[in-house]
Amino acid sequence: MNARSESVATPVNFYRPRDFARTPEMRSPEYVQMSTAAAITLGLVQGSMHRTACTHCLNLLVTYPEGCRANCSYCGLARHREEESAYADRNFIRVDWPTARYDDVIERVRNRNDHGAFERMCISMITHPESGEDTVTLLDRWVAEVPDVPVSILSNPTTMRYADMEDLRTRGADIFTVALDAVTPEIFEQTRGKTVDSPHRWDRYWRALEWAAEIFGPEKFGAHLICGMGETERDMMEICERIRDMGGHNHMFAFFPERGSLMEDRDPVPRDHWRRVQLGRFLIDFAGARVADMRFDAAGRITDFGLESAELDALIETGTPFRTSGCPGKADDTVSACNRPYGDSSPADIFSFPFALNEKDVRVVRRQIAGEPVGTFDFDADD
Repeated sequence: MNARSESVATPVNFYRPRDFARTPEMRSPEYVQMSTAAAITLGLVQGSMHRTACTHCLNLLVTYPEGCRANCSYCGLARHREEESAYADRNFIRVDWPTARYDDVIERVRNRNDHGAFERMCISMITHPESGEDTVTLLDRWVAEVPDVPVSILSNPTTMRYADMEDLRTRGADIFTVALDAVTPEIFEQTRGKTVDSPHRWDRYWRALEWAAEIFGPEKFGAHLICGMGETERDMMEICERIRDMGGHNHMFAFFPERGSLMEDRDPVPRDHWRRVQLGRFLIDFAGARVADMRFDAAGRITDFGLESAELDALIETGTPFRTSGCPGKADDTVSACNRPYGDSSPADIFSFPFALNEKDVRVVRRQIAGEPVGTFDFDADD
């Protein structure tokens, strides 16, 4: 039976994707979806994550039976999947997103079911006419009831005005982020615009970033960028520098072919490409690096980071540039609370490390930078 053919009238407190033959009727702000890692951390789902105690950011997603009205070609939540699955049953950044009552989520955090793991909460908007208003409702309740855990907003610039962003800041949002994702106008149009019957526009997203810089200020806004959708390494570095010059930070994702998306047959980003971009992003965000000081080959690949070899080697040895990038935690601005365990790769071949790298991990990363076809779970990786 098609999961979206009917709705279950009986209210549910918690729903795991594809739990029922018929998907329940669940709508924000009463309900929110959350990442699998967040559900494990809250004790709503049994399980564990490879080498990490789940996540330090409670990632929440507004939810509606009608789903997201955008049709981004790399996204598991895209509108074109309507005939295949109900919205609450779709995978997103590789994993399922269970649905829970927001009352229960708040109660569990207040009761420390997360054992104090959450250092941040993030409300992710979607392209839906009720998303903006419901995001405000969710934010107001969180700020009032869980004031010690700061809130990030992952916005939907397509439906937002300047006043909407001001309102979020006034109501207590700490950080504002824009999922630019594609880093050239051409790739943006091909993956998020009219080409794929989607409403997003490059200029509108940059306008939102400019507004965020004015309203939230330096260090309090950022952009999500996906590496491996056809851009060059130079393209990515130039966008990172542009955002950093505005006062923002860059939250990097490795492209991974999302099951059910229009790009599910595309290869993941090559490992060496990804590691160089991770390193360059970190240098721009936290070490004052400039693209003008870097060198690139004819294909736009980084050949020189513009740093003394000993200094670059010492930075690589820390492993920090290769950890998941995102909104910061409480202890270190260079380490993301939003560690998104295995959101852009499998545990067998880790692209964004959701934990501190050990010596073996760093050795593997060095080999990957050098172009060797070695994964993080290969038993001969340090031979």
